Amino acid sequence: MSQVLRVRGRSRPLRAGLALATALASAAAVLGPAPASAGAGTTPKCAELAGSQIPASAISLPTRGGRVESAALVTQTVSGETVEYCHVQAALFPVDPAAPDIRMQLGLPVGWNRAAMMFGGGGFNGTIPNLAQNVPFGRPDQPAPLARGYATFGSDSGHQAGPAGSLDGSFAMHDEALRNFAAGDALRKTRDAAVHLIRRGYGAGPSRSYFAGGSTGGREALVVAQRWPDAFDGVISAYPAWNNTAEVLHLGHIAQVMSRPGAFPGPAKQTLLYESVLAACDGRDGVEDGIVSNPDGCHFDPRVLRCPRGADTGPDCLSDPQIASVVAAATPLRWPDRIASGEKYYPGFPLLSGADMRTPVLGFGTSAPTNPMPVTSGYGVQYWDQWVKYFLTRDPGHNSLDVDPRRPGKWLPRISHLSTIQDRNDPDLRPFARSGGKLLLLHGAADELVSHWSTNDYYRRVLGTVGPGQTRQFMRYYLVPGANHANVGAPAFAANWDSLSALETWVEQGRPPVEPVAVDGRNGRTRPLCEYPGWPRYRSGDPDSAQSFVCTR
Repeated sequence: MSQVLRVRGRSRPLRAGLALATALASAAAVLGPAPASAGAGTTPKCAELAGSQIPASAISLPTRGGRVESAALVTQTVSGETVEYCHVQAALFPVDPAAPDIRMQLGLPVGWNRAAMMFGGGGFNGTIPNLAQNVPFGRPDQPAPLARGYATFGSDSGHQAGPAGSLDGSFAMHDEALRNFAAGDALRKTRDAAVHLIRRGYGAGPSRSYFAGGSTGGREALVVAQRWPDAFDGVISAYPAWNNTAEVLHLGHIAQVMSRPGAFPGPAKQTLLYESVLAACDGRDGVEDGIVSNPDGCHFDPRVLRCPRGADTGPDCLSDPQIASVVAAATPLRWPDRIASGEKYYPGFPLLSGADMRTPVLGFGTSAPTNPMPVTSGYGVQYWDQWVKYFLTRDPGHNSLDVDPRRPGKWLPRISHLSTIQDRNDPDLRPFARSGGKLLLLHGAADELVSHWSTNDYYRRVLGTVGPGQTRQFMRYYLVPGANHANVGAPAFAANWDSLSALETWVEQGRPPVEPVAVDGRNGRTRPLCEYPGWPRYRSGDPDSAQSFVCTR
């Protein structure tokens, strides 16, 4: 029985039925953890990994195998603790020799806790995640996974970024590199290679595995839950760009509208807009604290800021073209033509996106979109520019503002094809649930790069497909008021939550999160994390304390 439990705990080559899973879980509770394999230890055999080959047979998707390029014991301070681990660097070779390698790194700590953590990327990826990093929105006063004894790993998703970093889309000129990134093939290849190396390093594979990522990494977290439901026991998906083609079309629409003469609202006007929305909506949750707790109940008409006769008369008002830009950003974009992924629209961005008084809100940047696209324009429109040049037209000289997302003309077939690769929109997570997987989904309500309205949409789709009761058995979704994208700059609420400990408890002890609390990393105030569609309403007492709020709908 112990051998069956050990295999079921991680490898899970076959999906067990629900009754069998229940029986095994009960047996595990009686028998305790499965014993380690013969020869297994918690100190990695680092020297044996250096220069070793990774056979193609160890990877379940097509590759030409891989090679460990270096493996050395290093000592590093992680979360205030001294951690000794084997730092492994490896390359996985593509089927097409003309495609770039997948570059990956793996940290095998001395004192391994027999668990593994894979990190997702960001933007167009192209760099390897920091092995010592924390999970998205993680609390800095709690140990990062490597400091907890996790074997941690990640990859560049199959290409190496140039000087533009996460905004370098040039890899998409090659089909295999495109699939590695957009379809998530590199995730499975990296995971399989990492498990192979963990087994070689410790003499046993991980007894449990987790995945954590935000933005593109949040999308990747949903990819692994959808495509390979047996691969990870627990998943943290933060602000996920799951419907990537749909989102990029909306970003392209924003770019087009804001490129019109006089249509771009500069930083001063973006601040005016943010302050006006906050003044109109802040107190509706019972307290004025700089946080709009019920963002979906905040309705603001930017036309109240209209300059006299609609002309631009200064920083204290918005011209008609600028109002049109704001409305375009905050309004769902629908396209009349069917695309193969089935997506029909992107919901737009709330007017509180960004929530940072020191940087422009709404992700607009500080200069208007034009050709060539300025690096001072918003991250989103630069993302669109790269996508048009390398994903869509595969012409680096193409003017991205010449492509109309609503009427793409000859580009429609290519957009439709890309949607089948980039939109990871399967709401049927029942296979993941049957495998025993648990999913924590988080999004900041002031996110300027990925709309929380979109994550709301995906969550509702899961509820409609799986059912509310069954969904709560394996999934929680928390919308965090005031939090923006990855706590960049100075958001109204810099969300910190020890989601990893909560996920460990759920996966390993069967106890889901109960009344979790988020900490503002800027000033220490706390707020309850409410399950969507709940939001925190102020009752009485200290407005900086989560105990003064109650989750309501």
